[in-house]
Amino acid sequence: MPDHTLTTVAEESGFRRTGRGDEVTRLCAAYAAAWPRAVRTLTFGRSAEGRPMRALLACRTDPHRVPVLMLQAGIHPGESDGKDAGFIALREILGETVAPGVLERMAILFVPAFNVDGHERFGRWNRPNQNGPEEMGWRTTAQNLNLNRDYAKADAPEMRALLGLVREWDPLVCADLHVTDGADFQPDISLQAEPINQGDARLYASGRELRDALIAKVAADGSMPLPFYPDFAKPDDPASGFLLTVYSPRFSTGYFPQRNRFTVLVETHSWKDYATRVRVTRNTIVGLAELVAAHGNRWREETLKADATAARLGGTQVVLDHSSGWREGASGARTEAAGASVSHLIDFPGYAYTRDVSPISGEPVTVYDPKTPQIWHVPYRDQVSPSLTVKAPLGGYVVPLAWTQDIGARLAFHGIRCEPVPASRNEVRIEAYRAATVHCAATPFEGRMRATLTGSWQRETTDVAAGALFVPIAQPLARLVMHLLEPEAPDSFAAWGFFNACFEQKEYTESYVAEQIARTMLAEQPDLAAQFARRLKDDPAFAASPAERLDFFLRRHSSWDSHYNLYPVFRVDESLISTRPAV
Repeated sequence: MPDHTLTTVAEESGFRRTGRGDEVTRLCAAYAAAWPRAVRTLTFGRSAEGRPMRALLACRTDPHRVPVLMLQAGIHPGESDGKDAGFIALREILGETVAPGVLERMAILFVPAFNVDGHERFGRWNRPNQNGPEEMGWRTTAQNLNLNRDYAKADAPEMRALLGLVREWDPLVCADLHVTDGADFQPDISLQAEPINQGDARLYASGRELRDALIAKVAADGSMPLPFYPDFAKPDDPASGFLLTVYSPRFSTGYFPQRNRFTVLVETHSWKDYATRVRVTRNTIVGLAELVAAHGNRWREETLKADATAARLGGTQVVLDHSSGWREGASGARTEAAGASVSHLIDFPGYAYTRDVSPISGEPVTVYDPKTPQIWHVPYRDQVSPSLTVKAPLGGYVVPLAWTQDIGARLAFHGIRCEPVPASRNEVRIEAYRAATVHCAATPFEGRMRATLTGSWQRETTDVAAGALFVPIAQPLARLVMHLLEPEAPDSFAAWGFFNACFEQKEYTESYVAEQIARTMLAEQPDLAAQFARRLKDDPAFAASPAERLDFFLRRHSSWDSHYNLYPVFRVDESLISTRPAV
Protein backbone atom coordinates (compact mmCIF):
# COMPACT_ATOMS: atom_id res chain seq x y z
CA MET A 1 0.00 0.00 0.00
CA PRO A 2 1.36 3.45 -0.84
CA ASP A 3 2.17 5.81 2.01
CA HIS A 4 -0.33 8.59 1.38
CA THR A 5 1.57 10.98 3.63
CA LEU A 6 4.25 11.02 0.92
CA THR A 7 2.03 11.31 -2.16
CA THR A 8 0.97 14.48 -3.95
CA VAL A 9 -2.49 15.87 -4.60
CA ALA A 10 -1.67 15.41 -8.29
CA GLU A 11 -1.22 11.66 -7.86
CA GLU A 12 -4.25 11.27 -5.58
CA SER A 13 -6.45 13.11 -8.10
CA GLY A 14 -5.23 11.23 -11.16
CA PHE A 15 -3.30 14.35 -12.21
CA ARG A 16 -6.40 16.48 -12.45
CA ARG A 17 -5.34 18.82 -9.66
CA THR A 18 -2.24 20.21 -8.00
CA GLY A 19 -1.82 21.08 -4.33
CA ARG A 20 -1.61 24.39 -2.50
CA GLY A 21 0.94 25.75 -0.06
CA ASP A 22 -0.23 23.51 2.76
CA GLU A 23 0.75 20.50 0.66
CA VAL A 24 4.31 21.81 0.28
CA THR A 25 4.53 22.25 4.06
CA ARG A 26 3.07 18.79 4.68
CA LEU A 27 5.30 16.97 2.20
CA CYS A 28 8.49 18.71 3.33
CA ALA A 29 7.79 17.60 6.91
CA ALA A 30 6.77 14.09 5.84
CA TYR A 31 9.91 13.56 3.76
CA ALA A 32 12.12 14.69 6.64
CA ALA A 33 10.26 12.32 8.99
CA ALA A 34 10.46 9.38 6.59
CA TRP A 35 14.19 9.81 5.85
CA PRO A 36 15.59 11.74 8.83
CA ARG A 37 19.21 10.92 8.02
CA ALA A 38 18.94 11.92 4.39
CA VAL A 39 16.54 14.87 4.25
CA ARG A 40 16.84 18.32 5.75
CA THR A 41 14.04 20.89 5.54
CA LEU A 42 15.01 24.51 5.02
CA THR A 43 13.05 27.73 5.41
CA PHE A 44 15.23 30.11 3.47
CA GLY A 45 13.15 33.28 3.32
CA ARG A 46 9.79 34.99 3.41
CA SER A 47 7.73 36.20 0.48
CA ALA A 48 6.38 39.72 0.03
CA GLU A 49 3.18 38.58 1.78
CA GLY A 50 5.13 36.89 4.56
CA ARG A 51 4.78 33.26 3.50
CA PRO A 52 7.67 30.92 4.36
CA MET A 53 9.83 29.79 1.45
CA ARG A 54 10.67 26.12 1.84
CA ALA A 55 13.26 23.79 0.37
CA LEU A 56 14.38 20.20 0.84
CA LEU A 57 18.02 19.10 0.88
CA ALA A 58 18.47 15.37 0.19
CA CYS A 59 21.86 13.72 0.63
CA ARG A 60 23.30 10.62 2.33
CA THR A 61 26.73 12.13 2.95
CA ASP A 62 28.10 15.56 3.80
CA PRO A 63 26.28 17.81 1.29
CA HIS A 64 29.11 20.35 1.44
CA ARG A 65 31.54 17.81 -0.01
CA VAL A 66 29.57 16.62 -3.06
CA PRO A 67 28.11 18.30 -6.15
CA VAL A 68 24.70 19.89 -5.63
CA LEU A 69 21.83 19.70 -8.12
CA MET A 70 19.28 22.46 -7.50
CA LEU A 71 15.72 21.85 -8.72
CA GLN A 72 13.96 25.18 -8.96
CA ALA A 73 10.21 24.73 -9.39
CA GLY A 74 7.36 27.18 -9.32
CA ILE A 75 9.15 30.32 -10.45
CA HIS A 76 5.97 30.59 -12.55
CA PRO A 77 3.44 28.83 -10.29
CA GLY A 78 0.93 28.15 -13.06
CA GLU A 79 3.60 25.85 -14.43
CA SER A 80 3.30 23.40 -11.54
CA ASP A 81 4.85 20.37 -13.27
CA GLY A 82 8.19 20.81 -11.52
CA LYS A 83 6.69 20.90 -8.04
CA ASP A 84 4.72 17.67 -8.42
CA ALA A 85 7.41 15.91 -10.46
CA GLY A 86 10.07 16.98 -7.98
CA PHE A 87 8.27 15.43 -5.02
CA ILE A 88 7.64 12.23 -6.98
CA ALA A 89 11.22 11.93 -8.24
CA LEU A 90 12.70 12.75 -4.84
CA ARG A 91 10.51 10.16 -3.12
CA GLU A 92 11.61 7.48 -5.57
CA ILE A 93 15.29 8.45 -5.31
CA LEU A 94 15.13 8.43 -1.51
CA GLY A 95 13.34 5.09 -1.58
CA GLU A 96 15.95 3.85 -4.08
CA THR A 97 13.37 2.50 -6.49
CA VAL A 98 15.24 4.59 -9.10
CA ALA A 99 18.81 5.85 -9.36
CA PRO A 100 20.04 3.80 -6.37
CA GLY A 101 23.05 5.21 -4.58
CA VAL A 102 23.07 8.65 -6.20
CA LEU A 103 22.60 10.47 -2.89
CA GLU A 104 25.91 9.08 -1.68
CA ARG A 105 27.62 10.98 -4.50
CA MET A 106 25.59 14.16 -4.85
CA ALA A 107 22.95 16.29 -3.12
CA ILE A 108 19.59 17.50 -4.37
CA LEU A 109 18.39 20.94 -3.28
CA PHE A 110 14.67 21.11 -4.15
CA VAL A 111 12.69 24.37 -4.12
CA PRO A 112 9.08 23.22 -4.72
CA ALA A 113 7.34 26.61 -4.94
CA PHE A 114 9.76 29.48 -5.45
CA ASN A 115 7.01 32.05 -6.03
CA VAL A 116 4.95 31.14 -2.97
CA ASP A 117 2.56 34.11 -3.17
CA GLY A 118 1.80 33.48 -6.84
CA HIS A 119 1.37 29.81 -5.96
CA GLU A 120 -1.54 30.73 -3.69
CA ARG A 121 -3.30 32.90 -6.27
CA PHE A 122 -5.20 29.91 -7.61
CA GLY A 123 -7.55 30.07 -10.57
CA ARG A 124 -9.07 27.87 -13.26
CA TRP A 125 -8.01 30.13 -16.12
CA ASN A 126 -4.62 31.37 -14.95
CA ARG A 127 -3.02 29.66 -17.97
CA PRO A 128 -5.74 29.22 -20.59
CA ASN A 129 -3.29 27.82 -23.15
CA GLN A 130 -2.17 25.02 -20.83
CA ASN A 131 -3.71 21.53 -20.69
CA GLY A 132 -4.20 21.00 -16.93
CA PRO A 133 -4.26 20.90 -14.01
CA GLU A 134 -7.79 22.14 -13.35
CA GLU A 135 -6.58 25.07 -11.24
CA MET A 136 -3.14 26.56 -10.88
CA GLY A 137 -1.19 29.47 -9.45
CA TRP A 138 -0.41 32.88 -10.97
CA ARG A 139 2.68 33.77 -12.98
CA THR A 140 3.94 36.75 -10.98
CA THR A 141 4.54 37.57 -7.33
CA ALA A 142 2.25 39.54 -5.04
CA GLN A 143 4.25 42.60 -6.14
CA ASN A 144 3.48 41.69 -9.78
CA LEU A 145 7.12 40.85 -10.53
CA ASN A 146 8.17 38.03 -12.85
CA LEU A 147 10.93 36.29 -10.90
CA ASN A 148 12.46 34.96 -14.11
CA ARG A 149 13.32 38.53 -15.05
CA ASP A 150 14.76 39.39 -11.63
CA TYR A 151 18.01 37.44 -11.21
CA ALA A 152 20.30 40.34 -12.05
CA LYS A 153 18.47 43.26 -10.41
CA ALA A 154 17.14 41.20 -7.44
CA ASP A 155 14.22 43.50 -6.63
CA ALA A 156 11.91 40.83 -5.18
CA PRO A 157 12.32 39.54 -1.62
CA GLU A 158 11.81 36.05 -3.02
CA MET A 159 14.76 36.45 -5.39
CA ARG A 160 16.97 37.83 -2.64
CA ALA A 161 16.10 34.79 -0.51
CA LEU A 162 16.88 32.38 -3.35
CA LEU A 163 20.21 34.07 -4.03
CA GLY A 164 21.03 33.49 -0.38
CA LEU A 165 20.35 29.79 -0.92
CA VAL A 166 22.61 29.85 -3.98
CA ARG A 167 25.39 31.57 -2.03
CA GLU A 168 25.15 28.99 0.74
CA TRP A 169 24.99 25.79 -1.33
CA ASP A 170 26.66 26.84 -4.60
CA PRO A 171 24.75 24.40 -6.83
CA LEU A 172 26.81 22.87 -9.62
CA VAL A 173 23.72 22.52 -11.81
CA CYS A 174 20.47 24.48 -11.57
CA ALA A 175 17.47 22.94 -13.33
CA ASP A 176 14.77 25.57 -13.81
CA LEU A 177 11.47 23.71 -14.31
CA HIS A 178 8.91 25.34 -16.63
CA VAL A 179 6.10 24.74 -19.14
CA THR A 180 6.20 26.30 -22.61
CA ASP A 181 3.75 28.65 -24.19
CA GLY A 182 3.08 28.74 -27.89
CA ALA A 183 2.57 26.37 -30.75
CA ASP A 184 1.33 22.79 -30.92
CA PHE A 185 3.83 20.20 -32.09
CA GLN A 186 4.95 16.65 -31.33
CA PRO A 187 7.97 17.14 -28.96
CA ASP A 188 6.95 17.03 -25.30
CA ILE A 189 9.95 18.77 -23.72
CA SER A 190 12.83 21.10 -24.53
CA LEU A 191 16.15 20.98 -22.68
CA GLN A 192 18.43 23.97 -23.23
CA ALA A 193 21.68 24.00 -21.29
CA GLU A 194 24.45 26.50 -20.55
CA PRO A 195 27.34 27.18 -20.62
CA ILE A 196 27.30 26.23 -24.28
CA ASN A 197 26.94 29.64 -25.91
CA GLN A 198 28.03 31.99 -23.10
CA GLY A 199 30.26 32.14 -20.05
CA ASP A 200 33.65 30.41 -19.82
CA ALA A 201 34.28 28.70 -23.17
CA ARG A 202 36.20 25.90 -21.46
CA LEU A 203 32.94 24.76 -19.89
CA TYR A 204 31.16 24.44 -23.25
CA ALA A 205 32.17 20.83 -23.88
CA SER A 206 30.82 19.71 -20.51
CA GLY A 207 27.68 21.79 -21.05
CA ARG A 208 27.05 19.95 -24.31
CA GLU A 209 27.88 16.65 -22.61
CA LEU A 210 25.29 17.37 -19.92
CA ARG A 211 22.62 18.42 -22.42
CA ASP A 212 23.18 15.58 -24.88
CA ALA A 213 23.35 12.88 -22.21
CA LEU A 214 20.17 14.20 -20.60
CA ILE A 215 18.38 14.28 -23.95
CA ALA A 216 19.44 10.68 -24.56
CA LYS A 217 18.10 9.59 -21.16
CA VAL A 218 14.78 11.39 -21.62
CA ALA A 219 14.40 10.03 -25.16
CA ALA A 220 15.07 6.50 -23.89
CA ASP A 221 12.11 6.98 -21.53
CA GLY A 222 9.83 7.56 -24.52
CA SER A 223 9.92 11.33 -24.90
CA MET A 224 10.71 13.49 -27.92
CA PRO A 225 13.05 16.16 -26.47
CA LEU A 226 14.34 19.30 -28.17
CA PRO A 227 17.81 20.80 -27.51
CA PHE A 228 16.49 24.38 -27.73
CA TYR A 229 13.50 26.38 -26.57
CA PRO A 230 11.05 26.37 -29.52
CA ASP A 231 10.64 30.09 -30.23
CA PHE A 232 9.23 30.97 -33.63
CA ALA A 233 11.09 33.65 -35.57
CA LYS A 234 7.70 35.29 -36.12
CA PRO A 235 4.95 34.82 -33.54
CA ASP A 236 2.31 32.24 -34.43
CA ASP A 237 3.96 31.39 -37.78
CA PRO A 238 5.45 27.88 -37.96
CA ALA A 239 6.85 28.53 -41.43
CA SER A 240 9.15 31.21 -40.02
CA GLY A 241 11.16 28.54 -38.20
CA PHE A 242 12.98 28.77 -34.89
CA LEU A 243 15.55 30.96 -33.16
CA LEU A 244 18.23 29.95 -30.71
CA THR A 245 18.15 32.36 -27.78
CA VAL A 246 21.15 33.17 -25.61
CA TYR A 247 19.54 34.44 -22.44
CA SER A 248 20.82 37.45 -20.53
CA PRO A 249 21.31 37.19 -16.74
CA ARG A 250 17.84 38.47 -15.89
CA PHE A 251 16.88 34.83 -16.61
CA SER A 252 18.08 31.77 -14.69
CA THR A 253 19.48 30.34 -17.93
CA GLY A 254 21.68 33.39 -18.43
CA TYR A 255 22.50 34.00 -14.79
CA PHE A 256 24.22 30.78 -13.72
CA PRO A 257 26.79 30.76 -16.58
CA GLN A 258 28.02 34.10 -15.24
CA ARG A 259 28.67 32.29 -11.94
CA ASN A 260 30.64 29.61 -13.86
CA ARG A 261 27.98 27.00 -13.13
CA PHE A 262 25.70 24.83 -15.28
CA THR A 263 22.02 25.36 -15.86
CA VAL A 264 19.27 23.47 -17.68
CA LEU A 265 16.09 25.17 -18.81
CA VAL A 266 13.44 22.43 -18.64
CA GLU A 267 10.27 23.24 -20.58
CA THR A 268 7.52 20.66 -20.95
CA HIS A 269 4.94 21.29 -23.66
CA SER A 270 1.81 23.10 -22.47
CA TRP A 271 -0.47 21.27 -24.95
CA LYS A 272 0.37 17.85 -23.50
CA ASP A 273 -1.86 16.60 -20.68
CA TYR A 274 -0.76 17.14 -17.08
CA ALA A 275 0.00 13.49 -16.31
CA THR A 276 2.31 13.31 -19.32
CA ARG A 277 4.07 16.56 -18.44
CA VAL A 278 4.67 15.53 -14.82
CA ARG A 279 5.98 12.13 -15.92
CA VAL A 280 8.39 13.70 -18.42
CA THR A 281 9.62 16.21 -15.84
CA ARG A 282 10.10 13.40 -13.31
CA ASN A 283 12.16 11.47 -15.87
CA THR A 284 14.27 14.56 -16.48
CA ILE A 285 14.96 15.03 -12.76
CA VAL A 286 15.98 11.39 -12.34
CA GLY A 287 18.24 11.65 -15.39
CA LEU A 288 19.87 14.80 -14.04
CA ALA A 289 20.49 13.15 -10.67
CA GLU A 290 22.16 10.19 -12.37
CA LEU A 291 24.35 12.44 -14.51
CA VAL A 292 25.45 14.66 -11.61
CA ALA A 293 26.23 11.57 -9.53
CA ALA A 294 28.28 10.10 -12.38
CA HIS A 295 30.09 13.20 -13.65
CA GLY A 296 29.57 15.89 -11.01
CA ASN A 297 33.00 15.69 -9.41
CA ARG A 298 34.73 16.20 -12.75
CA TRP A 299 32.34 18.98 -13.72
CA ARG A 300 32.86 20.66 -10.37
CA GLU A 301 36.63 20.62 -10.83
CA GLU A 302 36.12 22.30 -14.19
CA THR A 303 33.92 25.02 -12.67
CA LEU A 304 36.51 25.69 -9.96
CA LYS A 305 39.10 26.17 -12.70
CA ALA A 306 36.64 28.53 -14.39
CA ASP A 307 36.40 30.45 -11.11
CA ALA A 308 40.17 30.87 -11.11
CA THR A 309 40.14 31.95 -14.77
CA ALA A 310 37.42 34.52 -14.09
CA ALA A 311 39.57 36.04 -11.36
CA ARG A 312 42.15 36.82 -14.07
CA LEU A 313 39.83 38.56 -16.54
CA GLY A 314 41.25 42.03 -15.92
CA GLY A 315 42.38 43.59 -19.18
CA THR A 316 40.72 40.94 -21.38
CA GLN A 317 37.74 41.20 -23.69
CA VAL A 318 34.51 39.82 -22.19
CA VAL A 319 31.29 39.17 -24.13
CA LEU A 320 28.27 40.74 -22.44
CA ASP A 321 25.58 40.37 -25.10
CA HIS A 322 24.81 38.29 -28.17
CA SER A 323 22.95 38.53 -31.43
CA SER A 324 20.90 35.40 -31.03
CA GLY A 325 17.21 35.03 -31.60
CA TRP A 326 14.93 37.51 -29.95
CA ARG A 327 15.07 40.37 -27.56
CA GLU A 328 12.57 41.12 -24.83
CA GLY A 329 11.72 44.79 -25.05
CA ALA A 330 10.64 47.23 -22.37
CA SER A 331 7.05 46.04 -22.65
CA GLY A 332 8.03 42.38 -22.48
CA ALA A 333 7.23 41.83 -26.15
CA ARG A 334 9.61 39.61 -28.10
CA THR A 335 11.17 40.87 -31.31
CA GLU A 336 13.69 39.24 -33.58
CA ALA A 337 17.20 40.46 -32.90
CA ALA A 338 19.32 41.99 -35.62
CA GLY A 339 22.00 39.69 -36.90
CA ALA A 340 20.16 36.40 -36.38
CA SER A 341 20.86 34.51 -39.60
CA VAL A 342 19.42 31.37 -41.12
CA SER A 343 21.88 28.62 -40.36
CA HIS A 344 20.18 25.60 -41.85
CA LEU A 345 16.86 23.92 -42.52
CA ILE A 346 15.63 21.31 -40.09
CA ASP A 347 12.95 18.66 -40.21
CA PHE A 348 10.76 19.47 -37.23
CA PRO A 349 8.03 17.07 -36.01
CA GLY A 350 4.94 19.25 -35.97
CA TYR A 351 1.28 18.89 -36.90
CA ALA A 352 -0.70 19.90 -39.94
CA TYR A 353 -2.05 23.42 -39.62
CA THR A 354 -3.91 26.18 -41.44
CA ARG A 355 -3.34 29.93 -41.33
CA ASP A 356 -6.48 31.84 -42.25
CA VAL A 357 -7.34 35.46 -41.67
CA SER A 358 -9.41 35.85 -38.51
CA PRO A 359 -12.69 37.78 -38.82
CA ILE A 360 -12.00 39.03 -35.26
CA SER A 361 -8.41 40.30 -35.39
CA GLY A 362 -8.05 40.63 -39.14
CA GLU A 363 -4.73 38.77 -38.94
CA PRO A 364 -3.76 35.23 -39.94
CA VAL A 365 -4.35 32.75 -37.10
CA THR A 366 -2.76 29.32 -36.89
CA VAL A 367 -5.05 26.36 -36.20
CA TYR A 368 -3.36 22.99 -35.57
CA ASP A 369 -4.63 19.49 -36.27
CA PRO A 370 -2.96 17.29 -33.62
CA LYS A 371 -4.43 14.18 -35.24
CA THR A 372 -2.27 14.73 -38.32
CA PRO A 373 1.49 14.62 -37.69
CA GLN A 374 3.49 16.58 -40.21
CA ILE A 375 7.18 17.27 -40.69
CA TRP A 376 7.90 20.97 -41.00
CA HIS A 377 10.88 21.86 -43.17
CA VAL A 378 11.77 25.16 -41.54
CA PRO A 379 14.84 27.32 -40.87
CA TYR A 380 16.62 27.09 -37.55
CA ARG A 381 18.69 30.15 -36.70
CA ASP A 382 21.35 28.85 -34.36
CA GLN A 383 24.31 31.04 -35.27
CA VAL A 384 25.20 33.16 -32.27
CA SER A 385 27.71 36.00 -32.36
CA PRO A 386 28.80 38.57 -29.77
CA SER A 387 27.01 41.90 -30.05
CA LEU A 388 28.67 43.61 -27.07
CA THR A 389 32.25 42.91 -26.04
CA VAL A 390 33.87 45.01 -23.32
CA LYS A 391 37.43 45.11 -22.01
CA ALA A 392 37.47 44.31 -18.30
CA PRO A 393 39.13 46.93 -16.09
CA LEU A 394 42.54 46.05 -14.75
CA GLY A 395 41.65 46.79 -11.14
CA GLY A 396 37.88 46.94 -10.83
CA TYR A 397 35.04 49.37 -10.30
CA VAL A 398 34.38 52.13 -7.79
CA VAL A 399 30.86 52.91 -6.60
CA PRO A 400 30.82 56.45 -5.16
CA LEU A 401 29.63 56.96 -1.60
CA ALA A 402 26.23 58.35 -2.60
CA TRP A 403 25.31 55.06 -4.29
CA THR A 404 26.86 52.49 -1.97
CA GLN A 405 23.85 51.70 0.19
CA ASP A 406 21.63 50.33 -2.58
CA ILE A 407 24.26 49.07 -5.02
CA GLY A 408 26.39 47.54 -2.27
CA ALA A 409 23.40 45.61 -0.92
CA ARG A 410 22.53 44.28 -4.36
CA LEU A 411 26.10 43.16 -5.02
CA ALA A 412 26.02 41.38 -1.66
CA PHE A 413 22.86 39.48 -2.64
CA HIS A 414 24.90 37.89 -5.42
CA GLY A 415 27.89 37.16 -3.21
CA ILE A 416 30.06 39.63 -5.14
CA ARG A 417 33.06 40.73 -3.13
CA CYS A 418 33.39 44.46 -2.54
CA GLU A 419 35.05 46.52 0.16
CA PRO A 420 34.71 50.10 1.39
CA VAL A 421 37.59 52.42 0.55
CA PRO A 422 39.19 53.02 3.98
CA ALA A 423 40.44 56.57 3.44
CA SER A 424 39.58 59.44 1.12
CA ARG A 425 41.76 59.86 -1.96
CA ASN A 426 42.17 62.90 -4.13
CA GLU A 427 42.75 63.02 -7.88
CA VAL A 428 42.41 59.29 -8.42
CA ARG A 429 43.04 58.23 -12.00
CA ILE A 430 39.84 56.62 -13.25
CA GLU A 431 37.87 55.83 -16.37
CA ALA A 432 34.51 57.60 -16.40
CA TYR A 433 31.61 56.73 -18.71
CA ARG A 434 29.74 59.68 -20.15
CA ALA A 435 26.54 58.91 -22.02
CA ALA A 436 26.17 60.41 -25.48
CA THR A 437 22.59 59.20 -25.84
CA VAL A 438 20.10 57.94 -23.26
CA HIS A 439 16.85 56.36 -24.37
CA CYS A 440 14.39 55.72 -21.55
CA ALA A 441 11.49 53.36 -22.07
CA ALA A 442 8.06 54.90 -22.41
CA THR A 443 6.44 52.30 -20.16
CA PRO A 444 7.61 50.36 -17.11
CA PHE A 445 8.96 46.83 -17.43
CA GLU A 446 9.16 44.67 -14.31
CA GLY A 447 8.51 47.76 -12.21
CA ARG A 448 11.37 49.81 -13.66
CA MET A 449 11.86 52.36 -16.42
CA ARG A 450 14.66 50.81 -18.42
CA ALA A 451 17.36 52.91 -20.09
CA THR A 452 19.52 52.22 -23.13
CA LEU A 453 22.84 54.07 -23.12
CA THR A 454 25.51 54.77 -25.68
CA GLY A 455 28.73 56.53 -24.80
CA SER A 456 32.36 55.93 -24.02
CA TRP A 457 34.83 55.53 -21.19
CA GLN A 458 37.34 58.38 -20.82
CA ARG A 459 40.43 58.87 -18.69
CA GLU A 460 39.84 61.42 -15.94
CA THR A 461 40.72 62.12 -12.33
CA THR A 462 38.29 62.39 -9.45
CA ASP A 463 38.20 62.42 -5.67
CA VAL A 464 37.04 59.21 -4.00
CA ALA A 465 35.52 59.54 -0.52
CA ALA A 466 36.14 57.11 2.30
CA GLY A 467 33.36 54.54 2.31
CA ALA A 468 33.02 54.35 -1.47
CA LEU A 469 32.93 50.74 -2.62
CA PHE A 470 35.77 49.11 -4.49
CA VAL A 471 34.61 46.08 -6.51
CA PRO A 472 37.67 44.09 -7.60
CA ILE A 473 37.61 42.39 -10.97
CA ALA A 474 39.89 39.69 -9.55
CA GLN A 475 37.18 37.41 -8.19
CA PRO A 476 35.33 34.29 -9.38
CA LEU A 477 32.17 36.28 -10.15
CA ALA A 478 33.99 38.74 -12.42
CA ARG A 479 31.67 38.05 -15.36
CA LEU A 480 28.62 38.78 -13.23
CA VAL A 481 30.32 41.94 -11.92
CA MET A 482 30.68 43.20 -15.49
CA HIS A 483 27.11 42.29 -16.41
CA LEU A 484 25.86 44.38 -13.50
CA LEU A 485 28.25 47.36 -13.68
CA GLU A 486 29.02 47.85 -17.38
CA PRO A 487 26.39 50.45 -18.36
CA GLU A 488 25.64 49.12 -21.84
CA ALA A 489 25.16 45.49 -20.73
CA PRO A 490 21.51 44.42 -21.19
CA ASP A 491 20.88 43.66 -17.52
CA SER A 492 23.19 46.16 -15.87
CA PHE A 493 21.94 48.28 -13.02
CA ALA A 494 22.10 51.21 -15.45
CA ALA A 495 19.94 49.39 -18.01
CA TRP A 496 17.37 48.66 -15.32
CA GLY A 497 17.09 52.38 -14.58
CA PHE A 498 18.87 52.48 -11.22
CA PHE A 499 20.77 55.64 -12.24
CA ASN A 500 18.17 57.44 -14.35
CA ALA A 501 18.43 60.57 -12.21
CA CYS A 502 22.00 60.99 -13.46
CA PHE A 503 20.70 61.45 -16.99
CA GLU A 504 18.30 64.29 -16.19
CA GLN A 505 19.41 67.86 -16.70
CA LYS A 506 18.73 69.67 -13.42
CA GLU A 507 20.08 73.17 -14.07
CA TYR A 508 19.16 75.30 -17.05
CA THR A 509 20.33 78.58 -18.55
CA GLU A 510 17.76 81.06 -19.82
CA SER A 511 18.01 81.58 -23.56
CA TYR A 512 18.86 85.28 -23.27
CA VAL A 513 21.75 84.42 -20.92
CA ALA A 514 22.84 81.60 -23.23
CA GLU A 515 22.90 84.09 -26.09
CA GLN A 516 25.21 86.39 -24.16
CA ILE A 517 27.49 83.50 -23.20
CA ALA A 518 27.70 82.37 -26.82
CA ARG A 519 28.55 85.84 -28.11
CA THR A 520 31.34 86.20 -25.55
CA MET A 521 32.78 82.77 -26.35
CA LEU A 522 32.68 83.46 -30.10
CA ALA A 523 34.54 86.71 -29.59
CA GLU A 524 37.17 85.28 -27.24
CA GLN A 525 37.78 81.82 -28.79
CA PRO A 526 38.54 81.87 -32.53
CA ASP A 527 39.00 78.09 -32.67
CA LEU A 528 35.56 77.61 -31.18
CA ALA A 529 34.09 80.06 -33.67
CA ALA A 530 35.62 78.02 -36.48
CA GLN A 531 34.17 74.79 -35.07
CA PHE A 532 30.75 76.40 -34.85
CA ALA A 533 30.91 77.61 -38.44
CA ARG A 534 31.90 74.14 -39.69
CA ARG A 535 29.08 72.53 -37.73
CA LEU A 536 26.56 74.97 -39.25
CA LYS A 537 27.81 74.12 -42.70
CA ASP A 538 28.08 70.34 -42.33
CA ASP A 539 25.03 69.55 -40.16
CA PRO A 540 21.73 70.91 -41.49
CA ALA A 541 19.73 69.53 -38.55
CA PHE A 542 22.04 71.31 -36.14
CA ALA A 543 21.81 74.53 -38.15
CA ALA A 544 18.01 74.36 -38.05
CA SER A 545 17.80 73.87 -34.28
CA PRO A 546 18.09 77.01 -32.11
CA ALA A 547 18.31 74.88 -28.96
CA GLU A 548 21.19 72.75 -30.27
CA ARG A 549 23.05 75.83 -31.49
CA LEU A 550 22.92 77.42 -28.02
CA ASP A 551 23.69 74.07 -26.41
CA PHE A 552 26.91 73.91 -28.45
CA PHE A 553 28.26 76.79 -26.39
CA LEU A 554 26.71 75.93 -23.04
CA ARG A 555 28.35 72.48 -23.02
CA ARG A 556 31.73 74.18 -23.41
CA HIS A 557 31.14 76.81 -20.75
CA SER A 558 32.34 76.56 -17.15
CA SER A 559 28.73 76.73 -15.91
CA TRP A 560 27.89 73.40 -17.53
CA ASP A 561 27.01 70.60 -15.07
CA SER A 562 29.97 68.24 -15.31
CA HIS A 563 27.91 65.45 -13.70
CA TYR A 564 25.16 65.50 -16.34
CA ASN A 565 25.11 62.15 -18.18
CA LEU A 566 27.98 60.91 -16.02
CA TYR A 567 27.47 57.26 -15.08
CA PRO A 568 28.19 57.10 -11.33
CA VAL A 569 30.42 54.03 -11.37
CA PHE A 570 34.09 54.32 -12.32
CA ARG A 571 36.76 51.93 -13.54
CA VAL A 572 40.20 51.87 -11.99
CA ASP A 573 43.44 50.13 -12.89
CA GLU A 574 44.53 49.39 -9.32
CA SER A 575 42.99 48.44 -6.01
CA LEU A 576 41.78 51.27 -3.77
CA ILE A 577 41.83 49.21 -0.59
CA SER A 578 45.32 50.17 0.57
CA THR A 579 45.30 52.87 3.25
CA ARG A 580 47.26 55.57 1.41
CA PRO A 581 45.96 58.88 2.86
CA ALA A 582 44.45 61.68 0.83
CA VAL A 583 46.83 64.32 -0.53
